[in-house]
Amino acid sequence: MFAQREAGFTYSRTGNPTVGLLERRLAALEGGAGAVATSSGQAAVALTLLALAGRSGQSPDGEAHAAAPAGHVVAGDRIYGGTADLLNDSLAEAGIEVTWVDSKDPEAWRAAVTPRTRVFLVESIGNPHGDLADIPVLAEVARASGVALVVDNTLATPYLCRPGELGADIVVHSVTKYLTGNGTTLAGAVVDTGRFDPAAQPERWPQFTAPRRRFGGRSLVELAGNHGALLHLLRAQLLNDLGPTLAPWNAQQALEGIETLDIRMDRHCRNAEALAQRLCDHPAVTSVSYPGLPGSAWEQIAQRDFSHGVGAVLSFELRGDIAAVEQFFAGLKLFVLGANLGDGSSMATHPAWTTHCRLTDDLRARSGITDHTVRLAVGREDLEDLWADLDAALTLALPTSAKEAA
Repeated sequence: MFAQREAGFTYSRTGNPTVGLLERRLAALEGGAGAVATSSGQAAVALTLLALAGRSGQSPDGEAHAAAPAGHVVAGDRIYGGTADLLNDSLAEAGIEVTWVDSKDPEAWRAAVTPRTRVFLVESIGNPHGDLADIPVLAEVARASGVALVVDNTLATPYLCRPGELGADIVVHSVTKYLTGNGTTLAGAVVDTGRFDPAAQPERWPQFTAPRRRFGGRSLVELAGNHGALLHLLRAQLLNDLGPTLAPWNAQQALEGIETLDIRMDRHCRNAEALAQRLCDHPAVTSVSYPGLPGSAWEQIAQRDFSHGVGAVLSFELRGDIAAVEQFFAGLKLFVLGANLGDGSSMATHPAWTTHCRLTDDLRARSGITDHTVRLAVGREDLEDLWADLDAALTLALPTSAKEAA
């Protein structure tokens, strides 16, 4: 097993039976060929990008030579701030370059491809505005460009969207969020949908197709099969070397949460849609971004790809000055002030000061985040209780003249 001639558990850093069960269930939920679990969603994204766009993929022999440049990632510009930090800072230190493009413009993705591009990265439901990715279109551009389409499916979960069925090669999750659903644990996962095919272009993916010293002079395709090569690299090299291991207890918490996924997501989506509609009519709100609203920019994608709902994350712009923003957050009683999402509690976040606080000015503008942007991650509480709390806080934030008019 240590020589990787036989499958099995050698050391808990790279897997154990409880984590293995979670991996099989997540792969089944996504309709994938297999999965590797990690200690967090951030770790899942990081390992995936290192595997696909690291230096070894730019060397003919598949080894990570210091003189070889790393790869290039094209990413949607309306994305979770932690992912932007990862690409702009930590992965940049490893030599991986990123180009940010308009998520809704297929030609922008196509034009950004260079000879070193190996990954398109997008969220199925964007954070914090709820943007819906046109996955089939991006998959077509990715295939034509010879790159892998990686979709972060955290906010949708496989109950609302299965990116592999729409053309994605790899799906990543922060299992911490809706998949677990109870706010008790950190976990992440990478799912190979079965579409990633390094053997079809061996010269573009030498880290999987060339004989590797680490793997006994065999290629990962030879060792693990064409649809197991990526997962084997993730587990046997990156997870082993870097150590973002998922603990068995955390895996058990996620397994228990998944059993109620459909019921929970239905409640989340119903609450979010109702609140979004009511927010549109509130005098303290200038605009609402939620893909479930009639006439939204994502209405067609929602109807085509999201038959069970479009998630529970939405954003809105507050009227007034910064003092009004502070008054709104101070006035909340039921909504939790927190940067997490996905458990039973509703949470309100100010992205510009928290989750997206390190974005460059350009990327923040392209992300549509202002000092008046509020993100809601709607939970499973009673709808009328949630609305009463929002309405009271919004009314508190209104200027005096507007309060009198209201």
